[in-house]
Amino acid sequence: MDERDAHDPLRDLGRRLDEARQRGGEAPKGAPAEGDAGESRNALAVGLRIGLELVVAVFVGVALGWAFDRWLGTEPWGLIVFLFLGFAAGVMNVFRVALRMERAVGFSPPPDAKPKAGWDDDED
Repeated sequence: MDERDAHDPLRDLGRRLDEARQRGGEAPKGAPAEGDAGESRNALAVGLRIGLELVVAVFVGVALGWAFDRWLGTEPWGLIVFLFLGFAAGVMNVFRVALRMERAVGFSPPPDAKPKAGWDDDED
């Protein structure tokens, strides 16, 4: 018996990997598809961005209100006013990101799109 005749699990693994690559690299049944993982990472990034923009806008409003109060001596009023302004700016940023996200998905048709022949929105 020769060493070349012995069963080599690494050689078998290499052969099976080469066969899988030639077949097209199908993912195992439990693994998510490549596009699904990218979409979930993108959704997570958008969610984190929205939350961070809201929090940062409120903090900037509070900091400006505090500085305004220290400068003019109008103790709570500048802080209160700029807190609400910061919150409003944060909500506007969140709204803007949500609208941009909706348009990216394709809810609005392209400007040069024509309806398909036979497609009619009229209800009879």
